[in-house]
Amino acid sequence: MTDHAAALIAAAKPFWDAEAEITRRFFAGPPSRDDYIHYLRSAVYKELNPVIGYGPTDGFANGLHMEFCEIVERFRGLDGEVDRRDMLGALRMMTEEFEHYVVLAEVLEFVLGRKLAPGDAKQLPEDVKLNEMRRGYVESDDPCLVAAMGLTEGGGASTFREASKLSGGPLEEKLAAAMKIIHDDEKDHYEDAAADAAKAVRTDDDLARMKRAIREVSIQRVRMRNEQFRFQMSEDEVEGLITANP
Repeated sequence: MTDHAAALIAAAKPFWDAEAEITRRFFAGPPSRDDYIHYLRSAVYKELNPVIGYGPTDGFANGLHMEFCEIVERFRGLDGEVDRRDMLGALRMMTEEFEHYVVLAEVLEFVLGRKLAPGDAKQLPEDVKLNEMRRGYVESDDPCLVAAMGLTEGGGASTFREASKLSGGPLEEKLAAAMKIIHDDEKDHYEDAAADAAKAVRTDDDLARMKRAIREVSIQRVRMRNEQFRFQMSEDEVEGLITANP
């Protein structure tokens, strides 16, 4: 790992650790049935819309629908302007994201005691703010800030890691199994994203701008995760976290 990649990860890690702590507190609660439903509805939504922060999905059922349609259109340029290995990578990534939706949707169905219906997946307000913030960076025309956004996906897989440790009854076992699948897929993504982002760094100012952007988005990720998990962290704690990581 290069020094620049390590510095970018270090900018986000305290906030990833906070996401992990929020997750641990929620499951130690223990959560009620309504708590599980609240979390899982938002989690299912996020898996259906894995890159919604990168652009609107108007005209599509969800972000996955949009991404798969764009991949299908790329077949027109196959072996021309479209590299087959790049396309294979995109297909694998979106297939993983669809599997993540499937395994979490099945847990939500178990809790609800019925099949999912349109509208069961819900986006929460802090997630709306997160997507708007990320979209602003992606549309900034600053290659460094665009590259930095790859490191703001998934929160370092910290929530998936913590939830994969659950044990107890059938619900806990089902959710842990689902989270293990997601964690196994996601656990190394942040290192790859940091390596890619580090390639955009040319000057000290580039690195500083990227670290500021990662910090801002990571703070909003903590607020998003806190809302998902019924505000396990107080606002004073969140503000303390921000102050401790200037």
